Amino acid sequence: MSVKCADEAAAALAGGANIIDAKDPISGALGVVKPDVFTEICATVRGRVPVTAALGDAENAERAAQLAAEYAGRGARVVKVGFAGVADPRRVEAILAATVHACASGDTETGVVAVAYADAMRVDSIDPRSLVDAAARSGVMGVLVDTADKDGPGLTAMWTPEELAMWIAAVRDNGLVAAVAGRLAARDLMITRDAGADIIGVRGAACVGGRMGCVSVDRVRELRAQLDTGSATRRFTSYVDSASHV
Repeated sequence: MSVKCADEAAAALAGGANIIDAKDPISGALGVVKPDVFTEICATVRGRVPVTAALGDAENAERAAQLAAEYAGRGARVVKVGFAGVADPRRVEAILAATVHACASGDTETGVVAVAYADAMRVDSIDPRSLVDAAARSGVMGVLVDTADKDGPGLTAMWTPEELAMWIAAVRDNGLVAAVAGRLAARDLMITRDAGADIIGVRGAACVGGRMGCVSVDRVRELRAQLDTGSATRRFTSYVDSASHV
């Protein structure tokens, strides 16, 4: 569940979240929460589930590595790095490699998830399909496809179920975790799950007042129940990351 503060982390846990993703929704798809806020979130979770941290869109390898090291040191099990403004696969690979190295240099190794945008052309970012190859070469643990424009169409409006399934298959063929997000409503959960996603990210669907509102225990519980009662045989994880209005 993507949370902006410790109170939301507590609500997400009470609703059954099994990943807590720290993110400031005001600052975009991968808004970074302040370090002290992240520490408070980790203190609230107390190791009961993994805590992940959004690190924003990479400016350069050095800055991405510095942020990764700081949040890994504060307890992040996974950090997420986006690439708005970076379209060159070689530059993306270099940034990811530096981030992976920074995370591996701490006391406990922290995983890295590379983030692509389905609306990549809107933000001059690397194409989601090209990112898979760069991510596989850099040593990250997974890839997330999201949407940069939170006022535009959601992921399932931009990609057909077949396109989504093909992208997920390519990610998994490279031995990586496949995560999806991007203005996903409750009705989209089964589509993304059946396409093979390992992690499904939503936020607005679990909030009262939409994406900028507050995480609701009841809404989190309802979303979790919807996934748990589906027909697929694989085990899927749901966390609130970014979403549409429900």
